[in-house]
Amino acid sequence: MKDYLAGVTTILWKDVLTELRTKDILLSVFIFALLSLVIFSFALRADRATVAGIAPGVLWAAFSFSGILALNRAFATEREKGSLEGLVITPVSRDAIYFGKMLGVLIFMLAAEIVLLPVFVVLFNVPLDLPRLLPIIFLATLGFASVGTVFSAIAVNTRSREIMLPVLFLPVVVPVVISAVEASARVMAGEPWSNVSVWLQVLVAFDVIFVVVSSLVFEYVLEE
Repeated sequence: MKDYLAGVTTILWKDVLTELRTKDILLSVFIFALLSLVIFSFALRADRATVAGIAPGVLWAAFSFSGILALNRAFATEREKGSLEGLVITPVSRDAIYFGKMLGVLIFMLAAEIVLLPVFVVLFNVPLDLPRLLPIIFLATLGFASVGTVFSAIAVNTRSREIMLPVLFLPVVVPVVISAVEASARVMAGEPWSNVSVWLQVLVAFDVIFVVVSSLVFEYVLEE
């Protein structure tokens, strides 16, 4: 178990160090999401009640499309430097590689999303109940990262990976997007926790199922 965790943290630390040097993922996710929020804020000139109703959808549209950029870069560094084969023959299990890469994507996406939340509040003038909203953001982003890491590994070996990834990934992750929007809308409307818990249960179930399934199939994805 100790060797397994050492393998996961080694893969994760490699990606963190690479990102700290290049800042490819953080900058691309942050700038794309920021531009999306700014464009939506100027395009949707409506009364406060209408804005409050569509704000959760705008927030998760920005997070979803910017998250695809992060997933596109998950294996891009190894691909561009020709070290993908080296990663595959690393003396750690394939599921340890999966968890290391998935945790890296999760951390980068969460960092960008947390920085963007104050921008969202300023642009849309909606109150955020952070203690109740943060668990939703974490669970939804975990669902994105768990499924997206597998599809990123599939798409990295295709010629049009920027197109193939969203085509393959978005239909699978639709339950996460719907649950995140519905749960966020109820939190922003100040509804009781009992109205939110149903959507949180959907997110937890999705995360548990797809983290387990993705770690199991990742070995066969790398072999392809």
